[in-house]
Amino acid sequence: MSENVVKKTPKDTCYTFCYDEELVQRVQPKVEEVLGVELIFKALSDATRLKIAYALTLENELCVCDVANIIGSTTATASHHLRLLRNMKLAKYRKEGKLVFYSLADEHVHQLVSIAIQHSKEV
Repeated sequence: MSENVVKKTPKDTCYTFCYDEELVQRVQPKVEEVLGVELIFKALSDATRLKIAYALTLENELCVCDVANIIGSTTATASHHLRLLRNMKLAKYRKEGKLVFYSLADEHVHQLVSIAIQHSKEV
């Protein structure tokens, strides 16, 4: 018995291959601007670091000990994640005696995290 195999094309793809050459030439060089941006999303893709970043949108500044208690971890774990956020230029810190306080690096990071949280609630 032979069967006819009909190859179905997904509905979310083009049926023919064509492109707008002028559009491609205009946009293609600009997409190179994303180089390095993936590292920001990679840093925030970790659930613990995202929780920390979100906590820092709710409070302007948090001590490492407070962060550890908020995320339910040791201070060593909290410090590790905060250091990574700092190294990625997503957070900054200041020392006050024996305490270390962290905050988000700037308003852009605050907006990025806030918008992501807002979007997740809509979906």
